[in-house]
Amino acid sequence: MLHTLAVDDEEPALAELAYLLRRDPRVAEVQTAGDAQQALLALDRALASGRSVDAVFLDIGMPGLDGLALARLISRFAQPPRVVFVTAHEDHAVEAFALHAADYVLKPVAPERLAEAVRRCAESAAEPAPEEQPEPVGAAPAERAAVPDEVISVELAGVTRFVQRSEVLYAEAQGDYARLHTGGGSHLVRIPLATLEERWGAAGFVRIHRSHLVALHHVRELRMEAGRTYVVLGGHMLPVSRRHTRQVREMLVRHPPTAAV
Repeated sequence: MLHTLAVDDEEPALAELAYLLRRDPRVAEVQTAGDAQQALLALDRALASGRSVDAVFLDIGMPGLDGLALARLISRFAQPPRVVFVTAHEDHAVEAFALHAADYVLKPVAPERLAEAVRRCAESAAEPAPEEQPEPVGAAPAERAAVPDEVISVELAGVTRFVQRSEVLYAEAQGDYARLHTGGGSHLVRIPLATLEERWGAAGFVRIHRSHLVALHHVRELRMEAGRTYVVLGGHMLPVSRRHTRQVREMLVRHPPTAAV
């Protein structure tokens, strides 16, 4: 159950947002604020009383401190709540991505679209604390502890979505682009595979082929067939090139694949 804070300087929009949030069975509490200053006071009161705010649903275009500036302040909290931008401005999605927003919902707010944003926040809040999570594979423990999750902005038919790196099973090279494969589908991003390899190496992503970068913590099986080596993950069987076979084997021996659930 989420404890939330809705922030918007326009009273009708704030009332509608609060109403929709209160209708969602995953939301336990909805506080409201008319600007960034009120929002910070509400967050401060919650911290002082020992109550947590799990998610902030935040407008961008506000007088004084705007939503993006407020999100930057929130990101500095020791345990920051997830931020969902709820805005009429389509052109701030890249900045929202850089701030690791949980979602980016456009006004007028469709109830089903807001419900999807709530679902993302609820699933994130339900994740075990870092010390309870199984360690990803491919980096030393100290390195892994220092690597926060990353959110990737993807566009499909004019809609901007956000994909967490931890959801990615593997990335596939497609020219100057990469296709990210998750359990729910695939997303094309304008990032070369070599760049992803550099950025995600410390998070347990390893090159197994010139065309594939895999998350070793999602690998369920290392298979040998007809003299070739393959990794199995998320229902996919991907070939390991000969030049990468030794490295992949050694890493999986040090960190064996976990059983599929």
